[in-house]
Amino acid sequence: MPVTVLVVDDSKLARAVAARLLRQARPDWAVREAANADEAATIVAAEPVDVALLDFNMPGRDGLALAEQLRAERPGMPIAVISANIQDEVIARARELEATFLAKPLTGEALAGFLSGAALRLRRGGTP
Repeated sequence: MPVTVLVVDDSKLARAVAARLLRQARPDWAVREAANADEAATIVAAEPVDVALLDFNMPGRDGLALAEQLRAERPGMPIAVISANIQDEVIARARELEATFLAKPLTGEALAGFLSGAALRLRRGGTP
């Protein structure tokens, strides 16, 4: 079964860019998309999701709140929080949740680095 990555962003364009970069970096991995935290939680509850890319700034629950939920439900899941909001508090909270912070605009190089770490973590059974 391929690794499944969930891309969560309220911007359809941002989701498309992330999905394209993902497919370029890991063409053998599956990509699922969600427009908000609630839609993402529904997908995670119903389907096998191995890795999560979460936008920070979304209507309703933000990416950090979703990261906290996912961390509680799936402690070993590699998670990245993506944002143009590069504030120390956001980065520190992501680290507390053992999530990687990636700055927007997302680059192929930054995403590939996260995905390499995620692949290693998954091979180790989800341990950091």
